[in-house]
Amino acid sequence: MVGPLKKKNLGKRARRGKPIAQVAALPYRRAADGDTEILLLTSRQTGRFILPKGWPMKGRPDREAAAQEAGEEAGVVGTLHEQSVGSFHYWKRLKDTFVPITVKVYPLHVQQELDEWKEQKYRRRAWLKPDQAALLVDEPELAALLESIAPELAHF
Repeated sequence: MVGPLKKKNLGKRARRGKPIAQVAALPYRRAADGDTEILLLTSRQTGRFILPKGWPMKGRPDREAAAQEAGEEAGVVGTLHEQSVGSFHYWKRLKDTFVPITVKVYPLHVQQELDEWKEQKYRRRAWLKPDQAALLVDEPELAALLESIAPELAHF
């Protein structure tokens, strides 16, 4: 999803010290055994496991942008929580540089998994226990968030 930021402008913003933000959904559900499971998906280019995320959208609350990304990237629909449960940082790879990104995370209680969705042919989905999900992501701050949020998600 193209938001107010264009990829070519990210390097310029980073060099000027301007913050670069993204929003992410944290899709979760209750498994048959009652435990919480988190949905990760693969990135389009490198195949790493990630949360569905994207750029803030002009005129829309961040949480709505996160929900839209979850639908487009992961093919899930559900109830989004009002507040972010935290954030994490990562380095986004561009053509000739890396830029630092801060991602706000919004839990999404998944009620429906779509059989077909926009980015289906580019991504794989995996439902995992929070500790397993934490082991699969590359970003240490995201791993810590996934481990720490599990008890909280059980009460939403």
